[in-house]
Amino acid sequence: MILGLDVSTSIVGVCVLKNDKIVHTAYIDLRKIKNFFEKGQEVENTLKDIKKNFKIEYIYIEQALMFFRRGGSTANTMSILQRFNGIVSWICYNVYGMEPNYVTPIGARSKCGIKVKRGEKAKEIVMKHFIDNEDFGIIYTKKGNIQKYCYDIADAIIVARAGYILQEGLKKA
Repeated sequence: MILGLDVSTSIVGVCVLKNDKIVHTAYIDLRKIKNFFEKGQEVENTLKDIKKNFKIEYIYIEQALMFFRRGGSTANTMSILQRFNGIVSWICYNVYGMEPNYVTPIGARSKCGIKVKRGEKAKEIVMKHFIDNEDFGIIYTKKGNIQKYCYDIADAIIVARAGYILQEGLKKA
């Protein structure tokens, strides 16, 4: 089984795949937790629960942004995200006894056949892919908008699926 994580300091998307089938999705809401290390503790608690229920063989984490782009994150935001990504990586190693693998957001979408044209919002394109092809249990607000955490779950599914495709490629090599 593959664990895919979309890591941020506000919401962590989680997906467990058996082969390329979704067997579990979740999100870890960290928005109300202000302390950086308490956020890490919350992630660790969730990953320990997942370990009890699923035999994880590979872990894939969406790699944190490493470059600036117009209208994107500030250097401070990118630094915080990279530190938290490192903490989550360490937690994965401690909980599962294995090093996580990393996949870039663009690489993960590409492996899954999702193309984002210049000027389009990647999260919207990914969600449209799921709405059109495979509803994983998307939840809507009272006003008909998609719940924010569903975007993080969708990204975690893409990361896990990219991991599955990469592992299959290694088996054939």
